[in-house]
Amino acid sequence: MNGMASGNSNFRDGVPNLDIDPFDEDFLTDPYPYHEQMREAGPAVWLSKYGIWGVARHEEGAEILKDYKRFCSSAGVGLANFKSEKPFRPPSLLIEADPPEHTRARNVVGRALSQKNVAALQEAFEAEAELLVDQILEKGEIDGMKDLAIAFPLKVFPDAVGLEEEGRDKLLRYGNMVFNVFGPPNRLFTEAVAEAAELTEWITAHCMRDALAPGSIGQIIYEGADTGEVTEAEAGLLVRSLLSAGVDTTISSIGNMLYCFTENPGEWDKLRSAPSLTKHVIEEVIRLEGPVQTFFRTSVEATEISGVQIGANEKLVLFLGACNRDPRRWDDPDKFDIARKPVGHLAFGSGVHRCVGQRIAQLEAEVILRKMAERIKRIEPIGPSTLRLNNTIRVRESIPMRVIAA
Repeated sequence: MNGMASGNSNFRDGVPNLDIDPFDEDFLTDPYPYHEQMREAGPAVWLSKYGIWGVARHEEGAEILKDYKRFCSSAGVGLANFKSEKPFRPPSLLIEADPPEHTRARNVVGRALSQKNVAALQEAFEAEAELLVDQILEKGEIDGMKDLAIAFPLKVFPDAVGLEEEGRDKLLRYGNMVFNVFGPPNRLFTEAVAEAAELTEWITAHCMRDALAPGSIGQIIYEGADTGEVTEAEAGLLVRSLLSAGVDTTISSIGNMLYCFTENPGEWDKLRSAPSLTKHVIEEVIRLEGPVQTFFRTSVEATEISGVQIGANEKLVLFLGACNRDPRRWDDPDKFDIARKPVGHLAFGSGVHRCVGQRIAQLEAEVILRKMAERIKRIEPIGPSTLRLNNTIRVRESIPMRVIAA
């Protein structure tokens, strides 16, 4: 499982061959120097360790994401090639499928996450954000991850989907597993898969129609089974996809936002004096410190990218974090600037597979940020932050910080 793409040699003539392991723990800890090396080497580089292509420039990354006919998702969005390897779990109908199957499933989820349905959640999200800001101000010194970045999404998002309260900590372990198994069988992969049976059984049971609260997003998805757009089993998989992709990524985004502000206190002052920048903040954070760092595509047939010849059925790893810091696209790309309008970043993907839960993720982050900016004068680090290494997402383990009331 998750081996090298079949038939790919470990050396390619005429293109940059790099001995870089994007799943090495040194790379995952500080990917940015490696990103620069790959970007400057060429529009597509050959990563000889795995026999796969690496794409780290914005223009080429966007082209691949938008063209599902040449670069499919149905062969898996991780290192494993589903054309030659059996997936460890049923593939996601959203991220591991292509039109028309993907379109059918996405229409059902898109309706559940419509602008109207998401807007109806705002009042509840704001009430929870108020309570949480009360709690962190009372404490003064907090762990930004545990007390805020995890606490808020783990309450409001499963509430919206219709999940019961008990056992929600398993969502963190499940999400960690899902994103780790997109990589090779390294330490992170192996430790995550050890929990697969227990966690998969738990989440499957909790995604059943009868387990979800009436009127919830989960129940709206099951209406797609009632109309025949998807089967009952597929509706359960779609709810599972929401819970696996929609928790860890939002936790990562909010945590990375807190990290950016603790490292750049002047930007917090700027936000408090111009609250209208809130939407820009979220986009700038995920451009600079995107939750999903890598996603794979597979070439459907022999093709080319910016003159680089790609064979049929070859894996390409898109370094979204590198594309979003490409100096060809952004001025001063390594700087956190909340006044920037980072239109075109790839943190939510692009094309038909653009994140279907984008709207609700943005609402979560905007609500908690706005409530914080209203009531917190200053946030400052009181110790070094730490990372929780993962093969796919960039997420922090701990952010020791102090919050000072306005």
